[in-house]
Amino acid sequence: MAVDTPAGVIVIAAVFLQAAATMVVCGPDAVLKLERLIPPNHELGLTELRAFDSARHGRLLQSPVGGVVNFPVDGASDPFLVGLYYTKVKLGTPPREFNVQIDTGSDVLWVSCTSCNGCPKTSELQIQLSFFDPGISSSASLVSCSDRRCYSNFQTESGCAPNNLCSYSFKYGDGSGTSGYYISDFMSFDTVITSTLAINSSAPFVFGCSNLQTGDLQRPRRAVDGIFGLGQGSLSVISQLAVQGLAPRVFSHCLKGDKSGGGIMVLGQIKRPDTVYTPLVPSQPHYNVNLQSIAVNGQVLPIDPSVFTIATGDGTIIDTGTTLAYLPDEAYSPFIQAIANAVSQYGRPITYESYQCFDITAGDIDVFPEVSLSFAGGASMVLRPRGYLQIFSSSGSSIWCIGFQRMSHRRITILGDLVLKDKVVVYDLVHQRIGWSEYDCSLEVNVSASRGGRSKDVINTGQWRENGSESLKRSYHLLQVVTLLVHLFARFL
Repeated sequence: MAVDTPAGVIVIAAVFLQAAATMVVCGPDAVLKLERLIPPNHELGLTELRAFDSARHGRLLQSPVGGVVNFPVDGASDPFLVGLYYTKVKLGTPPREFNVQIDTGSDVLWVSCTSCNGCPKTSELQIQLSFFDPGISSSASLVSCSDRRCYSNFQTESGCAPNNLCSYSFKYGDGSGTSGYYISDFMSFDTVITSTLAINSSAPFVFGCSNLQTGDLQRPRRAVDGIFGLGQGSLSVISQLAVQGLAPRVFSHCLKGDKSGGGIMVLGQIKRPDTVYTPLVPSQPHYNVNLQSIAVNGQVLPIDPSVFTIATGDGTIIDTGTTLAYLPDEAYSPFIQAIANAVSQYGRPITYESYQCFDITAGDIDVFPEVSLSFAGGASMVLRPRGYLQIFSSSGSSIWCIGFQRMSHRRITILGDLVLKDKVVVYDLVHQRIGWSEYDCSLEVNVSASRGGRSKDVINTGQWRENGSESLKRSYHLLQVVTLLVHLFARFL
């Protein structure tokens, strides 16, 4: 099945099978169009980027916590424009649209509600903020304290409010936070049965209704409507859709590395023959992997491998919500020194905003060495210079700064968008592993749904056009009517 979709559209593919009295939905893949969080003409310095990442890491570390479905998403991978991504989701009846930040480091989809105290009313991201109102959604219901879903998410501080509502609270490292209560309602999306047929679909979904935001969340500069959690917990987007048979427990992304940004995020597996995998560290709330060594120009650096593990710290985390990349002190110093030694004949090291940069007077970025990250299972991630460098200014010479930053206050390694761009990255929760391969993310990708180790039909994502077969549409609508009559008949037996 060929489905054309622009780079940046999220697609969930499903196969619909009809028995005599039931309709089975299975094998969906989803591709998200990525959106720029900060406008292209709004550049930020490394100090601002690090402050933003610091707040982000506070959430990461302190939280205890077929057919095609399109979610429009945009974004940029350039860290100096704050390369974060958000998508649009439709919630409630009638459905309303919300802009929510895509987050692989948290589990819960939450949005600002009309009763929110401290929620920003405007955003500098050129988006219109929206507030969910449970009172005007005919399908909304409150999750009570006695509901098993109230305490099912291990990354959420759940509790019971005085009015018997299941409440939650997220605290961030910069002192900001959000709290609220859970709502059960419908998430709506367009399900594409073939490349020429689409129907409106919806699924029951539990999400957070934020009624309090503090600190950095209150500021209009980075304001969105909420968070789109893609973690491993039971209330994450991927988990809730998988339980209902609407998505496999596999998702992938491919982030474009140029300034135009964009890319795709797929609820399903992007198929690449050169994908290498490393196992996830068991029983961790985040996407932890075992980084074993770092090599520069083929020379392994003298770093004790234990600094990358959870045995001596917080380990190594792959996180699309982090803009840059971070190394603990024991790894950062030898890494910087090796880069400096490799380019010493082409320019001089300089400090820019207290970060390590190089003024290259002869040659260009190609004078910088290749970096290789080696992981458990024999997987290697090769970083060419643009995978760890960013240019700040150019007037006769090029100023290149290392995007890896020092994490001096704790022993943790975080691999963010800086090193994940221009790669297909697959989060295979079925087999508890993460894989990657180099790829031009402006190109089409092959996607499949995998359930219990079995792979469904591979589709080619591209632009989908609604010019489909009327006979197929009539057949599907007839199937819906027959199914409804069977269910009604069963109720009155």
